[in-house]
Amino acid sequence: MRARHRHQESLDFLRQIDEQTPPGLDLHLELDNCASHKHPKVRTWLARHPRFHLHFTPTYSCWLHQVERWFALITERAIRRSSLTSVRELRQQIEQFVRCHNANATPFTWVATADSILKKIERLATRTSATEH
Repeated sequence: MRARHRHQESLDFLRQIDEQTPPGLDLHLELDNCASHKHPKVRTWLARHPRFHLHFTPTYSCWLHQVERWFALITERAIRRSSLTSVRELRQQIEQFVRCHNANATPFTWVATADSILKKIERLATRTSATEH
């Protein structure tokens, strides 16, 4: 059995979105800089489907993804420090968290200022440059 290539998974995902979204809508997708999105077969498919608009996040900026924040929230509040013995228990734990969260859900709000982010980066750079590797 041949292994599935990541670009094929990307194509399958794009086709699924295309099939399940009304034809008149443009689709804007936020993607990381994974090579599978840049594969020639994916590029060819996208050229034939101009309603798809890809927006790539900068390299090393996964913290910009709101979905990354969502997964971190699940990890912090539902999974970490849990004693789960099966995938079934893990799924139940996550599903329970999602139900409770959705009962009073609010949008994620970006609260950091550009200055505060730059100061954190500066502190990190100072710490890491002072460390000998």
